[in-house]
Amino acid sequence: MTGTAMIDLGPQARIVAELAERVTDGQLAVPTPCPDYAVRHLLGHVAGLSVAFRDAARKELGATTDHRPGVALPVLGPDWRQELPKALDALAEAWRDPSAWDGMTRAGGIDLPGGVAGAVATDELVIHGWDLARATGQEYVPDPGALEAAYGFLRMAAEGDRGPFGPLVPVPEGARLLDRAVGLSGRDPQWTP
Repeated sequence: MTGTAMIDLGPQARIVAELAERVTDGQLAVPTPCPDYAVRHLLGHVAGLSVAFRDAARKELGATTDHRPGVALPVLGPDWRQELPKALDALAEAWRDPSAWDGMTRAGGIDLPGGVAGAVATDELVIHGWDLARATGQEYVPDPGALEAAYGFLRMAAEGDRGPFGPLVPVPEGARLLDRAVGLSGRDPQWTP
């Protein structure tokens, strides 16, 4: 498992699905902590990464795992309210297979160990759950195990004043774990729309 423990993505995937379910049509155009993303783009990104990381877990490499994020704004499909929860469930189920965490796979066009891909998938669910909750004014309590794993991944991936997703945002030493993870992801924990 390349030093990465298996994580059950199911609880965090359900949290993200519940946040998405409460998004109103009027909120689809509001800004998010992700630069250049409105809520509709963020939801499209979560839908796309759910499929890509599902396929990465299954080692079904191809168009979904080769797609590099950031090339174009994600598109939210018309049936997203039905499709997103299914994609999140399938993502969680794929990562319950111990073989997903072993060997090599690919995500975002990058070859990486399965354990690292699982950690990235966990981080994506935790941080984008925060993004979605912040943008839409919802309370957010991530799954504790997923939050610990995401924080560990972000801390390990940070180099100097940069994290894997951009410059680190300093947070007070005694800040809660979610705020520290958000800062490591390059977001300001105090962000508001």
